[in-house]
Amino acid sequence: MSLRNIAIIAHVDHGKTTLVDQLLAQSGVFRANEATVERAMDSNDQERERGITILAKCTSVLWNGKAGETRINIIDTPGHADFGGEVERILGMVDGCVLLVDAEEGVMPQTKFVLGKALKMGLRPILCLNKVDRPHADPDRVHNDAFDLFAAMGATDEQLDFPHIYASGKAGWATLDMSQPNDNLAPLFDLIVDHVPPPKAEARKAEPFQMLSVLIESDPFLGRLLTGRIEAGKAVPGLPIKALSRDGKEIERGRITKVLAFRGLKRQPIDDGVEAGDIVAIAGLSKATVADTLCALDVNEALPAQPIDPPTISMTVSVNDSPLAGREGDKVQSRVIAARLQKEAESNVAIRVTETSEKDAYEVAGRGELQLGVLIESMRREGFEVSISRPRVVYQTDPETGERLEPIEDVMIDVDDEFTGIVIEKLSARKAELKDMGPSGAGKTRISLSSPSRSLIGYQGEFLTDTRGSGVLNRVFSHYEPYKGPIDAGRKGVLVSNSDGETAAYALWNLEERGTMFVGAGEKTYQGMIIGENSRSDDLDVNPMKAKQLTNVRASGKDEAVRLTPPRRLTLEQAIAYIEEDELVEVTPKSIRLRKKVLNPSFRKKRVRED
Repeated sequence: MSLRNIAIIAHVDHGKTTLVDQLLAQSGVFRANEATVERAMDSNDQERERGITILAKCTSVLWNGKAGETRINIIDTPGHADFGGEVERILGMVDGCVLLVDAEEGVMPQTKFVLGKALKMGLRPILCLNKVDRPHADPDRVHNDAFDLFAAMGATDEQLDFPHIYASGKAGWATLDMSQPNDNLAPLFDLIVDHVPPPKAEARKAEPFQMLSVLIESDPFLGRLLTGRIEAGKAVPGLPIKALSRDGKEIERGRITKVLAFRGLKRQPIDDGVEAGDIVAIAGLSKATVADTLCALDVNEALPAQPIDPPTISMTVSVNDSPLAGREGDKVQSRVIAARLQKEAESNVAIRVTETSEKDAYEVAGRGELQLGVLIESMRREGFEVSISRPRVVYQTDPETGERLEPIEDVMIDVDDEFTGIVIEKLSARKAELKDMGPSGAGKTRISLSSPSRSLIGYQGEFLTDTRGSGVLNRVFSHYEPYKGPIDAGRKGVLVSNSDGETAAYALWNLEERGTMFVGAGEKTYQGMIIGENSRSDDLDVNPMKAKQLTNVRASGKDEAVRLTPPRRLTLEQAIAYIEEDELVEVTPKSIRLRKKVLNPSFRKKRVRED
């Protein structure tokens, strides 16, 4: 039986996980009467809720095609650039990839990001033009755009000679020629077997065992599981092994207690071992982590590991010290928070955690607001209570000139024609530079810009308001440039509670003319907590607990029920993007509150005067 290792790479929402569902179904992984779920590979709760892939996952199918029986290991990768650390590592353990491009949307920023990584690794991608059955699909235009992208990214002549196939992942069919319809994915399976080479490692079966750890997870029964492709030798339970760091230093020694191979959606223990070239998960070591080499005791050289792009956004995660702290979560101590953050940094190489000069606070740096938001959301679901600062960009210094450099992102926006003016005006004010603009379908315009990362923090909500929810904004890290100067985001002031207690409907009703409320009646609040957005640019201390004064005079209309406008509830990502430097987001398992760093209004004014 021959073997193929491939990754499915694409921009967000171009259909990777849906296509993998159909590959699994048509290869016979599921029984005819077996109950299956949509997007089977997105097993994480947040992945299902958000409709995105966050963690890369491996599956395996058997295909009996023209070339005989072949085992195909398929890795479904995330599309968001925030989770690019996963994509970079995954591409190191496959021999080919399928680049999925939406036949209507075409080439997008993350398409460029994932393709760049694949070409750099020397892979020869297969171009799959997906969703060709959509009403406005234009596969020929998208095919030409993809070829231009390959050429612009420095593809070799061999990589430029890429095969392409037309498909509908949702309907479960693929064809090499649009004039010859088909009703299954057999052409895609055969193209993968023909175009993707077998693993080179198969020729090294007789050598001592070597494997580069690419993914890490924790199992309640087996302990630490390290996943990767076996580069040489054979992984057998009971084999004595050691772990080497990137620079070849020994980390620990142990024995393989379990070898798990991917078979369909399940991982099966293989007692007689797995040979070089296959992708497996190994249990038995307690300290080894991502990018470490697992090898036989007589091997002394570490396998080369891919360098990871540096983080571009950071935020401070600290202990929740508000008056309502400890009422909703059970994990509130700084040592517990620190241990959880370090555990995340171990398994996710794109996240970096460092201690700060402040007491009980840690700086967490990552690829973007979404990645950090997913981490904090996971922690709150686990029972943590934390305070989060406003995200800030990670600057670098030019080694030659000493000049401060800031991260720049490529931004691609699709909006209705009527909104192009306001979008360009707002982003130009935030130091973004227009690169290209043109039609992208019926009544729509595609705008390409280059923008500092910091100017996009908090812009998503404003963008959706300006485009009435119809605009689509995609962004991906591009490079570093000299600092472009201060940016005025132009946020309005906030309404801040001046005392502790429960909000009263009468007080909120009177405050509605001042701005938009973030809280409803009967909710706990405290001094320094942000309860709404002011209609003006300055902050205002207000009393949301003020009750209606009782009188002994009853008149018509005096006792009418107060009707409040429903409050504006911010999601975690919206709250993190909304706050300013002097504010925090209080995150608990049940609540998301906004507050000032300094709760007392007198101390707050004093600090402003000192600054």
